[in-house]
Amino acid sequence: MLHSQKKWNFTYKQDQSLASYPSSTIVEQLLATRGMKDEKVIEQFLNPKLEDLLSPELLNGVQATKERIKIAIDRGESILVFGDYDADGVTATTLLVETLHELGAMCDYYIPNRFTEGYGPNPDAFHEAKKQGFGLIITVDTGIAAFEAADVAKQLGIDLIITDHHELQDQLPEAFAIVHPKCSDRYSFKELAGVGVAFKLAQALLGYFPEQFLDLVVIGTIADLVPLKGENRILAKFGLAAITRSRRPGIHALKEVAGIKGEVNEQDIGFGIGPRLNAVGRLQTAYPAVELLLTEDPIQAQQIASEIDLMNQERQQIVSQIVEEAIEQVEQDIESNQHVIVVAKEGWNEGVLGIVASKLLRLYQRPVICLTLKPDLGHAKGSGRSIEAFDLFHYGMQVRDLFLQFGGHAQAAGMTLTIDQINRLRDALNALAKENLKPEDYKEQVSIDASIDLANVSLAVIEEIEKLAPFGMANPRPLFHVKGKPKDIKQIGAKKNHLKLALMDNEHELAMVGFGLGELLYAVNSDTDAEIVGQLQMNEWNGLRSPQMLIEDIRIQEKQVFDFRGSKLWKKRLEHLTPNDSLGVTFQNIENNSPLPLIQYDALSQVNTSQISNLVLVDLPIDLIELQHILSVIKPDNIYACYSIEEDHFLESLPSRADFKWFYGLLLKREMYNNELEKKKIAQYKGWKLNKIEFILEVFSELEFVKITNGIVRPNQQAKKRQINESVVYQKALKKREVQEALYYSNYQQLKSWLESQVERTRSTEEENVYGL
Repeated sequence: MLHSQKKWNFTYKQDQSLASYPSSTIVEQLLATRGMKDEKVIEQFLNPKLEDLLSPELLNGVQATKERIKIAIDRGESILVFGDYDADGVTATTLLVETLHELGAMCDYYIPNRFTEGYGPNPDAFHEAKKQGFGLIITVDTGIAAFEAADVAKQLGIDLIITDHHELQDQLPEAFAIVHPKCSDRYSFKELAGVGVAFKLAQALLGYFPEQFLDLVVIGTIADLVPLKGENRILAKFGLAAITRSRRPGIHALKEVAGIKGEVNEQDIGFGIGPRLNAVGRLQTAYPAVELLLTEDPIQAQQIASEIDLMNQERQQIVSQIVEEAIEQVEQDIESNQHVIVVAKEGWNEGVLGIVASKLLRLYQRPVICLTLKPDLGHAKGSGRSIEAFDLFHYGMQVRDLFLQFGGHAQAAGMTLTIDQINRLRDALNALAKENLKPEDYKEQVSIDASIDLANVSLAVIEEIEKLAPFGMANPRPLFHVKGKPKDIKQIGAKKNHLKLALMDNEHELAMVGFGLGELLYAVNSDTDAEIVGQLQMNEWNGLRSPQMLIEDIRIQEKQVFDFRGSKLWKKRLEHLTPNDSLGVTFQNIENNSPLPLIQYDALSQVNTSQISNLVLVDLPIDLIELQHILSVIKPDNIYACYSIEEDHFLESLPSRADFKWFYGLLLKREMYNNELEKKKIAQYKGWKLNKIEFILEVFSELEFVKITNGIVRPNQQAKKRQINESVVYQKALKKREVQEALYYSNYQQLKSWLESQVERTRSTEEENVYGL
């Protein structure tokens, strides 16, 4: 068996595969599993139109904002655009600055330094803005929780306009105007990104639909992981087309350093463009990212993009180091981090803690908060990421008194607190999780859209699926469930940490790749049916296209037998097993430096075998009954046959009854036989191995059929009539032959059948005992 790493949620009837609906298209079936059956809804989803976007005038605060900006322009008043340091904030800042410039406004932009100022508008920045003559500040992608800064703006006589999309808190800041979908009853779509809100404001200010900004909108929308439905889907769909043909030098340069060619898709933004723009604000000030998007000079754009790419590489190295240190903290105190992980250390770069938290979340399947300690201030600052079942914003607000600052979403949040509150925060969140979550909530869940036969997987099918793009939050790429036997299993990648295989079903085959699943190399048996969940995609190599599945998870629901008989590398093939659920057994007290706990057969009763899933047999039993007993006690999911034998010709040397009879007749005829002088001649004459003769003589001697003195063998004339099978030596040899025939010389299917039959036999016996039959 191989248990799935995630919880599989089938969103359809499992007895119905895509092949069950020949009259429907795959797209229609997939949409139906996602609750879209109305023709109008399906049409809007598959063919989004710009005309379906809501009017920006429906947003509260837009009209007041338009009037205030017009006054500022008429007066020659300076306007400050106050943005955020992530990709959403950077693109929103760029978009609004270009809009104001087009309107003829005098404006500049400001993005706080993550390390010296923290998140969002702050009083010091507003005081500085006042000194520089700014009478109007417009925030983008930030500000909805900036209560102190809003009060300072009012005291300074600065008009503050907040445009934001983050979660609302118990009250709103006091501002000249607030443009926020969740503050607008008439605006039905509530999930715009910060750049989406800025785009709506730009449309209202310019008086036309500003298609020139769609390349910016798609970056912020996808990078900020807002749901790609409704207006976000429309903006992303047209935004991808816009960024593909964008003439913006900064975007051209970004695509070049990210290796993006041809049509840009959501993955190019999510894994190429977005991380690079985010890296700037994570390591230093985010100004270079805005400068890159604003510049009209291709040479300058190339220079900035190259610098940003280097920052992204540095960011990756920093993340790797912090992840290692954070894992060490968690492992040292598993009990305190049982339900919610809270780790903290001085010197951690706060700009990457959200990424670190995400990696720990995937590793431990627990909500995670990562904090960097600032002893000089007495503060800890960081980010949190959460599982689906634990709304981090909701539960964070329940312990709001522990934070100096707190804000975010259900699955992501940022916070600042005093260092002495860290333990209280850990205890409080663990208590809330323990009280509200069930064990299955801690397992990552995957929603499976459909089962599909390998015979039905084709390039045409994959092209149909692409009609559902762009994929993202609330519209994930469909996951398919397939079955078959895995073949050609191998590890790939520089670190051999990825898995590659081919899944076979009759004559049909599908190539598969599992990133980060390399450790399963010896946990998947090519002779056992496997179930795999993954994404269908096109693989292009040397100009050829073929279907491929990107593996999300694997499970094998039948017991597996791994045949490493006679292999000298069996220890390496057990490296993926852990002592928690694995046990090695020796029947002959072999010391072989097993990588797992090794127990002698006669000491099995001293071990708690209830949690053992993997049984490793390092040598052969003396009697099959010994192995039958083990299988009745442990009932493993997987059995690893790792034994070898030294006597390769033992079975050939075991005499038949005719062999015994012939040799005894020879002794009676000769009356005296010199074994040392004559055994080679007899062996050659009969075609026997020498040890067969030695074995016959050992049995005859035990039964007192002969007397042996100094190698001279004479028949015992007074011998009693006895059967060969009365010999203990002969009985041991028969058992040894039985063991080797069943467990060593058998082919794989024979070995597997025998082992499974013993497990089933013990299970049947238990059931009989239970039911009194």
